[in-house]
Amino acid sequence: MIRIVVCVKQVPDIAEATRVNVDRDSGNLLREGIPSIINPFDEYAVEEAVQLAEKHSGEVIAISMGPIQAKDALIHCLAMGAHKAFLLSDKVFAGADTLATSYTLACAIRKIGDFHLVLCGKNAIDGETAQVGPGIAENLHIPQITCVNKVEIDGESIKAWQETEWGQAIIQARLPILVTTLKGAKEPRVPTFSGLADAMEKDIPIWSADDLNGDMKRFGLEGSATRVVKTWMPERKKKGRLLEGEPGDLAKRLAGLLRGKKGY
Repeated sequence: MIRIVVCVKQVPDIAEATRVNVDRDSGNLLREGIPSIINPFDEYAVEEAVQLAEKHSGEVIAISMGPIQAKDALIHCLAMGAHKAFLLSDKVFAGADTLATSYTLACAIRKIGDFHLVLCGKNAIDGETAQVGPGIAENLHIPQITCVNKVEIDGESIKAWQETEWGQAIIQARLPILVTTLKGAKEPRVPTFSGLADAMEKDIPIWSADDLNGDMKRFGLEGSATRVVKTWMPERKKKGRLLEGEPGDLAKRLAGLLRGKKGY
């Protein structure tokens, strides 16, 4: 039986938010009033894990680090087909950057025990760093394959189709390993009403920093190598100017406008 751990994150649904505000003192995003969703790349990782588990009679375990409301993301994972879920929630974890976050998640994976595969989304849409997955692999001392859109498992080895700037690479490696997934790997299933109802009845244990048996100095803000110095909302640019007419005439008018600008 194959055992797969999937790391997921609850992120603000910026597309549905009418306004995004930033705390001027801390530089942090004010999430009150902003709806939250499971990170889209992570949702693809969950679907990949569930399909692999269905094919190989495996077990899928979802974990997330965040406030209590991050349970909603884990309930979504359970409704998609994950078998277990654990939430890492503690004030000690607050302020964690990608270095501290990857260490915390790695501690949780060690606590879970034997595993064959760790799946993460390529990146979270709120940070766009793509650092947590590779950081987990480094902390667990296992190899990694990033930006993958297809995975196959054969015995103790894995074959992954990786998207690169030069094309697609097919990589084969031994388990255990960490893989980060792209969108489009496998379209995530939509949880059914009964699936959500069953997921809401399942127990989701909450682990604190004390439960992880890690170095307390490597959690949260204290374990972070970076600090948010300043965050601000970009100024709205002036509206563009719409030119209408025949292509030849438009080209001449545009060239004239550009020549009138500094630097042209």
